[in-house]
Parts: sequence; structure tokens; C-alpha cells
Amino acid sequence: MTAEPDAQGTAPARQGQLAEFWYYFRENRGAVIGLYVFVVFVIVALFAPLLAPYDPTEQFRDHILKPPAWVQGGDWAFPLGTDPLGRDMLSRLIHGARFSFFVGIVVVVVAASGGILVGLIAGFAPKWLDSIIMRLMDVILAFPSLLLALVLVAILGPSLTNAMIAIALVLQPHYVRLTRASVLSERTRDYVVSARVAGAKLPRLMFVTVLPNCLAPIIVQAALSFSTAILDAAALGFLGMGAQPPTPEWGTMLAEAREFILRAWWVVTFPGVAILVTVLAINLMGDGLRDGLDPKLKRS
Repeated sequence: MTAEPDAQGTAPARQGQLAEFWYYFRENRGAVIGLYVFVVFVIVALFAPLLAPYDPTEQFRDHILKPPAWVQGGDWAFPLGTDPLGRDMLSRLIHGARFSFFVGIVVVVVAASGGILVGLIAGFAPKWLDSIIMRLMDVILAFPSLLLALVLVAILGPSLTNAMIAIALVLQPHYVRLTRASVLSERTRDYVVSARVAGAKLPRLMFVTVLPNCLAPIIVQAALSFSTAILDAAALGFLGMGAQPPTPEWGTMLAEAREFILRAWWVVTFPGVAILVTVLAINLMGDGLRDGLDPKLKRS
């Protein structure tokens, strides 16, 4: 008899929470713009084969280093020009969005899953085990992230898959520390103590009682990690340790175009602008998520 009012009452409560989140999120105009750009980025990534005019690896040998269409000597058949092998820049940029989106999703899922699990264990573990876990995380954080990713890729071998694994391992300590800090602040609250008194087992306390109340900062961290993953993947690709040619990944495109930077500015500029706009949009969106999810930052 009591379940029905509770079920009916949860929907308006959730709608109220969503409305409150959107209210604070949209107050940050930069976050709204970032959200729109991110939605466009996702659409381009998902429908790349339909949007790209050509295959990204197709070579047009008669149109090598063709400038953009609005520049003298350009051709509207290749709106953003062609690269040193005669491949269409627009098609490669569109397909590159798919690789960057894939990298971001995989890295965030792997890093967040492992980091949240280890952070929960550290938050509930005895002091000696907590100290061991956190000192290990401190050792990993002591290394520059890109340098550590380079070392891991050098050990595993240069490829996009190994680059994603390396970036995920490098980003994992951030989730561990964030989750542990949230758990330590939540585990002394009344609702956790009540659950203990009611006989809740440790796994239920960790994953059902405490974890849902720690998700707000983790979601913000995930958004920021998404942009970090794209940047690191592009950096590894630029150094030849990430995606390998002819993969149309933005960092790899920059690496292939280095020697043509003075004679063909477009082969370097457009991939760089794509990375800049995407990362900036995700960071702006992350700021909006922080405003909307963190009650300490909500403005009255």
C-alpha cells in the first residue's frame, strides 16, 4: 500500500532535480554553447560515413595539396583542400571526429570504472590498505601524465588501442582520489549509519548507499577527462605513438603534415582547430556540469 505513493512521488522529484540542474547549467552561457558544439561533434562522429564526401583514405593524385575552395587555386570538390597524398581534408576531419569520440568514451569508461572501484575500496578499507592504495596513486601522479603514457605505449607498442589503455591508466588515479574523498565525507552521515544498523552488507553500502551520492563530482571529472583523453591521444598520435597512418586521427594528421606547414597551412590548421574547438567545448560543458551538480557552487 505504501509503495504506490512513493513510486508516484519519485517522478516529480526527479523532474524537479532535472529542472534545477538545467536552470543552473544554462546560467553559464559558455556551458550551453559548449553543449551545442559537443552535440554537433557527437552527430558528426556517429554519422561520419554519411556526412563525409569521400573515403578518408582515397587518394586523388591529380589534386595533391589542393588549397581550400575559397583560396586561389582551390576547388569546391574539396572544400577544405587536400593533404600531401591528395586525400580530402574534410572527409578525414569528419572521420577523425569518430576516432576522437571513440577514444574519449573508451578512456572515460575504463578510467572511471577502475578508479571508482578502487576509490570505494580505499574509502571503506582498513587504514593500512587505504594508505597502500593512496601512496601507489601518489606515485603514479608524480609522473607527468603524457610522459607516463608515452612509456606505457612504448612498452605495449604504438597503436590507438594501446594509447587508449595508457591514457586510461594515467587518468585513473584522479578518479580514485575523488571517489575516496567523497566516500570519506559520506560514510559518517546519518543515512549510512542507519543502513549499517539495519544490517546492510558492505557491498550494498558501497554501491547502493554511498556511491549514488558521490556521482556529482565524478560526472564532472568524466567530462573533463573526455577532453584530456582527446588531447593526449592527439599528442601521442603526433609523436607517432598513437594511431598509425593512414588512420584519419587528428593528431596523426598533424604529424603527417609537419613538413608542409609553410607551404600548405591548411593541412595543419584544420586538424588543430578541430582539436581546439572540441576540447574547449567539452571543458566549457564541464564547467556547466560543475555549476549544476555541485550544491556549493549553486548561486541563489
